[in-house]
Amino acid sequence: MSALHPNREVPPERQRWAMPAAPRSLTPLVLVVGVMALVLHELQTILLPFVIAAVTAYVCTPLVDWLGARTPLPRWLAALVVLGVLMATTAALAWAGVPPLLSQVAGVVADLRGAIADFIGAMLGTRSVTLFGSHVDAQQTAELVVGALQQQMNGSRLLGLLSVAAAAAFGFMLVWVLMGYFLIDGHAIGAGLLWLVPPPRRARAERIWRELDPLLRRYFVGVALVVAYATAAAYLGLGLVLGLHHALVLALLTGVLEIIPMVGPVAAAVIAGLVAVEQAATSADIWGFVLYAILLRLTIDQLVGPLVLGNAARVHPVVVIFGFLAGGALFGIVGMILAVPAAILVKVSLSVLYREAH
Repeated sequence: MSALHPNREVPPERQRWAMPAAPRSLTPLVLVVGVMALVLHELQTILLPFVIAAVTAYVCTPLVDWLGARTPLPRWLAALVVLGVLMATTAALAWAGVPPLLSQVAGVVADLRGAIADFIGAMLGTRSVTLFGSHVDAQQTAELVVGALQQQMNGSRLLGLLSVAAAAAFGFMLVWVLMGYFLIDGHAIGAGLLWLVPPPRRARAERIWRELDPLLRRYFVGVALVVAYATAAAYLGLGLVLGLHHALVLALLTGVLEIIPMVGPVAAAVIAGLVAVEQAATSADIWGFVLYAILLRLTIDQLVGPLVLGNAARVHPVVVIFGFLAGGALFGIVGMILAVPAAILVKVSLSVLYREAH
């Protein structure tokens, strides 16, 4: 019935465009999402190890279940086997890649003024720039930059960096401990989360999870494909085109760090940039690395990432881009990791609720 004319039926051609009425059960969902967003915002500084461990354990849980079903191993032992393989792989990559990278970075830091002068010289050539009314060339600009860095690295700044390093080391160890708990007790933790749902709504929560689970797994497979692309593209650019030493290690590092939004790609670019500057023979080599870094980020952030992740999660690429940006602005790294899964959760929840309303 029309709201303006109570006795007039809505024409059939207009019924197609009528929006479905929001079910009453949508209000609790909105409240839950709001509370979760507030909690994430307040606890974002401590949630990162929990999120990384939970996501990794979620991806590896089918492997634990497979080992438990195909071998006589109890589940806890199968989980420890998977955890041991992950730790051994990480340790092997670190053993093979960290020493040569540290030596390259140490060489750049030892001659930081020369490295910065080479980089600025590649940008400016033989020209000079005007700063505060004075003409300075690449060498003078490098001295100004190094002087500014030395002034910034005072006692309080150094103490802050040491605190961040200590927190990162503690978080790294905490990830492995939490991952072990999640791998061993993953199903029990899931049952406990379902128990938190009020009994009248548990059946609906189970239906939402049954539809959400395959989409989440497809999404994380998409993340793995993006990591594989980043590794292959980095090796192609750094090794085959630029001819850098330890290109394979740098490529693997680029792919692994791609898992951590924003911070990981920046760290990978900085490390590869230091190595490129240390090995550069001419300014063309530095310009080549700059072009490589720009193309890599454009293809991952604007093309491969949104398309692969959007198709995997059945979410439009625009939503993926917006989710990454909005999640990072509101909740930092945790928000960027959980942005697309949260969008999938909202989409599936609304789909189930609208079907039940009809």
